Amino acid sequence: MTENTKNMQEEIANLVEKWKGKEGNLIMILHELQNYYGYIPRPAALELSRALETPLARIYEVITFYNFFKLSPPGKHTIALCMGTACYLKGAPVLLNEIKNLLNVEEGQTTKDGLFQLDVVRCLGCCGLAPVIKIDEKVYGKVQKSQVMGILSEYGNHNQEG
Repeated sequence: MTENTKNMQEEIANLVEKWKGKEGNLIMILHELQNYYGYIPRPAALELSRALETPLARIYEVITFYNFFKLSPPGKHTIALCMGTACYLKGAPVLLNEIKNLLNVEEGQTTKDGLFQLDVVRCLGCCGLAPVIKIDEKVYGKVQKSQVMGILSEYGNHNQEG
């Protein structure tokens, strides 16, 4: 047993004890795991299944039902592309296609090099700046397709190979 495995088992045992007998404990434990790891690692789901004496299928049923839970590690930088009405009408679909083509990634996925995660959101509250892209905590407004490459390059080199 590796040190990481032992730590994970202890962490999950502590969470199970913390939420024992409480309504919605599986979801609350999954939230805490997601907050800790940034996603739900398969070994953690397996250990949680064992610790709760709950079928692994039940755990994955919850993970996949709620779109908050992620099954793969998040990217170093999160790209949130607004598809709210104002952004949509001002060209967000064109920006989405450009980002997908440049990074060779689909919505909700992380680039192979782990640098970017692409998320589509319904509103960023910046309708006057439409279309809007937010990377981590920085907001880019009135973005044009020709600017996307330059914006992404601010965050380092990425591997565009499939």
